[in-house]
Amino acid sequence: MRRRTRALALVLGVGLVAPLAACAGSGSGTPVLTWYINPDDGGQAEIAKQCTEAADGQYVIETSVLPRDASAQREQLARRLAAKDSSIDIMSLDPPFIPEMAEPGFLAPVPDDVAQRVTQNVVAGALAGATWGDKLVTVPFWANTQLLWYRKSVAKAAGLDPAAAPVTWDQIMTASQDQDKYLAVQGTKAESLTVWINALIASAGGTIIENPEAPADEVTLGLDSPAGEAAATIIGTIGKENLGGPALPTEDEGASLAIFQGDKGSFMVNWPFVWSATKAGVEDGTFDQALLDDIGWALYPQVTADQPTAPPYGGINLGIGAFSNYVDLSYAAAECIVTPEHQAQYFATNGNPPSNTEAFDDPAVIEAFPMADVIRESLELAVPRPQTPYYNEVSTGLQQTWHPPSAVTPEVTPAESSDLITAVLRGEQLL
Repeated sequence: MRRRTRALALVLGVGLVAPLAACAGSGSGTPVLTWYINPDDGGQAEIAKQCTEAADGQYVIETSVLPRDASAQREQLARRLAAKDSSIDIMSLDPPFIPEMAEPGFLAPVPDDVAQRVTQNVVAGALAGATWGDKLVTVPFWANTQLLWYRKSVAKAAGLDPAAAPVTWDQIMTASQDQDKYLAVQGTKAESLTVWINALIASAGGTIIENPEAPADEVTLGLDSPAGEAAATIIGTIGKENLGGPALPTEDEGASLAIFQGDKGSFMVNWPFVWSATKAGVEDGTFDQALLDDIGWALYPQVTADQPTAPPYGGINLGIGAFSNYVDLSYAAAECIVTPEHQAQYFATNGNPPSNTEAFDDPAVIEAFPMADVIRESLELAVPRPQTPYYNEVSTGLQQTWHPPSAVTPEVTPAESSDLITAVLRGEQLL
């Protein structure tokens, strides 16, 4: 742990960003809590306003927007926390970066009574993503997961009904190929590729890291395994046989959606934003209503018919800065932010699913997302990406060795990625 803390200090430096003073608002003496948020459509700022009003003078929440890229968010927050920046009160944290923040003591401990309240009726995936070292270290806020989206016409022609019975990757690959359609996946050299690899390995019953709390030089990887080979077989087949289209090596979530919405669309794995985006396209005349009517949804595909699916998990949790001058007030504010009512509001207006199951029953949610029940079921099955203080090294190593998809093979890729990541963690090689 000391070695990891020193490493962060050396890499990130200290005093790199001048802190924003967490001072009284307009000279009123009321504590101002700064909430560092990821970019959205204004939903978090609106919740901050509502919780400020509900606080009745106890505190004021001001939001500060982080960079759009998740890795840039991580870097900015880690640098400031390494400098013991007291202006960081509340943070919207991407789950994969939580262990890296928790391990060196950058997050204020969650009080037991708060932990008990904020974990009630929370989906399993979100609880796993908010935990490190068997302890809750952040407050679950919104949770995300990928579904299998499909064109009903293509599925019907293939004799598949994904909404009625689980389907496998082999089935949707065959259906797409037989009808000369594209299977929309994320093959770009970015975090979305890590998401795909992790979901495939987890769905095959494996795990990328077998002992996530071990020191760097003792980490054991589960990549070179039957589960890793199964994942490599699927990715390599899609790449080599052009099932994902010619732009697969650069396809992210947005590009995948564009393929799915086009004439060659068939099946797609992607986040729930695709529904509201397509619906908006119909409303502004970009797409015909027939496209929306042809879209179905189901749980993420299985790797094998006898193994339950393990969909991707994403979202945002709230971390409280360990060096904040207002830790207790920040936790009170976090509890306000994550109420089921606010989570439902955020889902219906910004498209980010709740971590609390009660929010899924809100009429506004059901109207905006008719697949809300499938999203909730998926979140109960979802598996987080590797939880480790060395996540950046693991994810970058995967992206270097599993890209482009057409070069991935079960005989070589899992072992190659395992060797690279292990060497990096032991200090024997640089990324």
